[in-house]
Amino acid sequence: MSLEIVHPQAAGIDVGSKSHFVAIGQSTEDVREFGVYASDLLSLAQWLLSNEIKHVAMESTGNYWQNLYAELISHGLEVILVNGKFTKQMKGKKIDVLDCIWIQKLHSLGLLTGSFLPDENTAKLRAYSRQRKKLLEQAAQASLRMQKYLKLLNFRLDVVVKDVCGLTGMKIIKDIVENGNLDGQALAQHRHYNCRKSEAEIAKALQGNNKEEYLFGLRQDYETYHFFKEKVEECEAQIANFFDRYFDEQEQVVDDLPIEKPYKRRNKNNPKNMDLNILSYQYFGGVDLLAIEGVSYSTVLTIMSEVGAGGMHRFQSAKQFASWLRLAPNNKISGGKTLSNRTPKGSGRLKIALRNAANAIGNLKEGHLATFFKRIAYKKGRQIAITATARKLAMIIWNMVTKKQPYNPPEPYLFLDQKRKLGIVKRIRKKMAKFDISTNDLQLKT
Repeated sequence: MSLEIVHPQAAGIDVGSKSHFVAIGQSTEDVREFGVYASDLLSLAQWLLSNEIKHVAMESTGNYWQNLYAELISHGLEVILVNGKFTKQMKGKKIDVLDCIWIQKLHSLGLLTGSFLPDENTAKLRAYSRQRKKLLEQAAQASLRMQKYLKLLNFRLDVVVKDVCGLTGMKIIKDIVENGNLDGQALAQHRHYNCRKSEAEIAKALQGNNKEEYLFGLRQDYETYHFFKEKVEECEAQIANFFDRYFDEQEQVVDDLPIEKPYKRRNKNNPKNMDLNILSYQYFGGVDLLAIEGVSYSTVLTIMSEVGAGGMHRFQSAKQFASWLRLAPNNKISGGKTLSNRTPKGSGRLKIALRNAANAIGNLKEGHLATFFKRIAYKKGRQIAITATARKLAMIIWNMVTKKQPYNPPEPYLFLDQKRKLGIVKRIRKKMAKFDISTNDLQLKT
């Protein structure tokens, strides 16, 4: 019995940081080494075309594959990106020449599967969103350093305000840094009316030691924090421009609008210059992902940037999508006995976003998903419940996007404003029944 050659005109590439080794056959004479400059990548593509190569497989080594992948795609070659763990099982000493020969052999026999890669529009949105997230993380680090210097100065602002970088906190820090004001009574006058602590207590917490070296560090981190926040706003403007161009290029755009969601909490890290409720609804063709409890604006933006609208259709089933996210157990069975059913390691950005949404669902008091979370948490603990709920969210999102169906849980979750409305209606009906009043007696106008 012999293996059938699926791709007779195939090549294998071992991607490196300074050179790429390319094999078009199974002998060392069929291997050539190319550099990583633009002219070298062009020569590589032309050499493959001159040898009538149509299919190429390459390892996903760091970020070194991206320019080569784009060059080969532009020349009309069919390229798949392979995870390195699927190509490392080979005999003998592992060197670059043998690596590319081994990749070429596996691809010729059809034993390699390509990794998921987003389309061009999703790749652009992914780059903007990831850059924005990195800037937010750096701004958060600067805010932590500001809190550290405030403690060293004995300004216990963290005790009297909930968020040091909120309205009250930033006004106080700005007065300290820009005006050199170190008087606790004067600084306490910046108290916002929503602050729970009184002005006298804030003034008591702002009696510091006024050390010059700590004031210098506070000033620098304050400037750093605002620098990163300005860069975040630039990223958000770029994302807004991307959506404008994207919808202008679409032939058909959803005309209707989703229902407003005042119960969805907005924090200071949400995009300021765009309505993700409307954008996500139109981006996914009339599918309202924000209707799912626990799914926030940041979760929806991560779904849009990491997978995209068309990326969901690349997965044949919801189970395959959950497995790609590494949220499904990897069952290892031998002789009818389960050896292991652990969830594979790996934390992609979308997996982290869904796990954060699942953690928020676990804090809800009622609802279909909250009941599911609590049932799993009672049996196996909160960590496993977060993973199981994140998997359930992934399957719900896949079915909604691919099948264009609304979110319809068996037990709809009622938010606070909806509960209040139902309570008012219930009390009115009870009083009408008590005094034997009908709708005709009220003479209501329709």
